[in-house]
This record gives sequence, structure tokens and C-alpha cells, in this order.
Amino acid sequence: MEKSNWIERLQKRWGVKGKGQVVVILLVFACTGVSILYIKKLLLPLLGVSENTPRWLRFVISLVIILPLYQIVLLALGFLFGQFKFFWEFEKKIIYRSFAFFQKRQSKRLD
Repeated sequence: MEKSNWIERLQKRWGVKGKGQVVVILLVFACTGVSILYIKKLLLPLLGVSENTPRWLRFVISLVIILPLYQIVLLALGFLFGQFKFFWEFEKKIIYRSFAFFQKRQSKRLD
């Protein structure tokens, strides 16, 4: 049995039509990551966050502001690259898994 390459495995896992679509999706993820790093570099100083801000506070601010912003940029770039449907479904899965994770944690605390 012949092993499939990593692009073919992603194509199958994501349920996309071709290898070209996998490449475009990977490009959107890469562009989103770079964009968020740039936005974070510009945004955090505007919010008064500097190297002197405690690390834990920078982490919390990044989690509260940058993480949702990442999701928005991912959808926007997905739209621009013609992959909005894929990324919309991807976002819904992430949100569902996040809520499920926190519900499990909450139910364990109540036990």
C-alpha cells in the first residue's frame, strides 16, 4: 500500500477538492499568523502594554484581545482567498470544541 503525502492527508482530513485548495488554505493560515503578529505589535502599545507590563497580564490581554482578532482575520483572509466556507466551518468546530471543553471542566468542578 502506497503512503500518501502530507498534502493528500490534509486534503482528505479537511474534505477539500484538490491539492491546490490545501495550499491556499495553508497560505491563509500563514498570512493570518503573520498579520496577527504585526497587529499585536501595533495594538499592544496603544493599549499601554509594554515590556514592563507583567508577563501574566500581557498573556491575559493577548488572550482576550488577540485571540478573537485572530479568528476575525482568519475569516477575512479566508474570504479574500475564496475559502470562506472552509474557514467558517473550521471556526464553528473550534467554537464548539471550546465550549465542550469548558463544559466538561465545569461539570467536573460540580461533582
